[in-house]
Amino acid sequence: MKKLLPLFLLFACSIPAFSQGNYIIVTGKVLLASTKQPLQGASVFAQNTTLGTATDAEGNFKLYLPDGGYNIAVTFTGYDTESRRISTSDANDRSLVFEMSEKQKQMEEVAVVATGEVKEGWTKYGQFFVNKFIGQTANSAACVLKNPEILRFFFSKKRNRLKVIAPEPLVIENNALGYTIKYALDSFTYEYNTETSVYTGYPLFEEKQAIDTVQKIKWQLARQQAFKGSILHFMRSLYDKKLKEEGFEIQFLVSMNDKESSLPLKDFYGALNYTKDDSSQVVEVKPNQPRVGVIYLKEKPTEIYRTLYPEEPADFQFSVIGFLPSESIGIEQNGYYFDQNDLTMNAWWTWDKVGDLLPYNYGREITVLAEVPKVADSPVVQ
Repeated sequence: MKKLLPLFLLFACSIPAFSQGNYIIVTGKVLLASTKQPLQGASVFAQNTTLGTATDAEGNFKLYLPDGGYNIAVTFTGYDTESRRISTSDANDRSLVFEMSEKQKQMEEVAVVATGEVKEGWTKYGQFFVNKFIGQTANSAACVLKNPEILRFFFSKKRNRLKVIAPEPLVIENNALGYTIKYALDSFTYEYNTETSVYTGYPLFEEKQAIDTVQKIKWQLARQQAFKGSILHFMRSLYDKKLKEEGFEIQFLVSMNDKESSLPLKDFYGALNYTKDDSSQVVEVKPNQPRVGVIYLKEKPTEIYRTLYPEEPADFQFSVIGFLPSESIGIEQNGYYFDQNDLTMNAWWTWDKVGDLLPYNYGREITVLAEVPKVADSPVVQ
């Protein structure tokens, strides 16, 4: 029996195995744009997931992803980040090729001259940045920014705007949800005139190792709580046509006599012009009105939120999605929606920031057994 064991293990490991659902395999190559030579050690990951890898000596990579849509990002120190959107409908038919270009230092120097770098920026703006980027929730309070020294702060008096950049990924340890987030920050801006913050980047989640079963259960419960009423929860519920069952209601917000009024909707999906493409499995929504109010009835806003925003509803979580006029968005099975820059979020959902983020593969994790090369290379247990 012992002699048969390695052969059985080899057979089991030679075929990827998954815990649930369907999956897609994404393969590709990363090259230097200048020489077309392969780039080894580049980080390749599905943005906002726990799914990533590094390129081998030939620049090749392979990712296993649950069905859905993703932005595949490639990062390497000293090079511009490259990304490509893929989905279930096209990933198995395509091998991606990324060409990496060196960052242009001249452009960065121009930005420094134009905006003016703040000396001791972390001392002056550090906590403000943490509040606006990581958040002010209970989960955010449990986050630790491990490398704040890499942040660079720029303030424009003319525009009354703060800009923050980082030459390397920020490392954020979320002790509440059990993740370490490596966030390749493109830029963070805060407009003081409108009190709005915008940040773009490429987050990769890594599972933290629990010290015991109790901690693991705490993380699982905290993740479940963070998921409830989140944008990810809403998009998945909308995709599955289960808004009411999951606790969501939507309404249109319209301006009448210089005042914004809400219009309750009887048919959510009709008002959103919900359609699903059976071939691509992508849902398209194009609301009849550009401003959509989202009510989540199963949770109330936190006490600190109600204190800071007393004008907001206290009995339910209320958020607002702003669509571009006459424009639609696509939603994938995993809750990924595109194009994300075409939507604006207000009210409750702007309260949840990086400290409350969950990866797109949350609840849809897959487990791939390791592959071994050949039978002849495997030792036989005597």
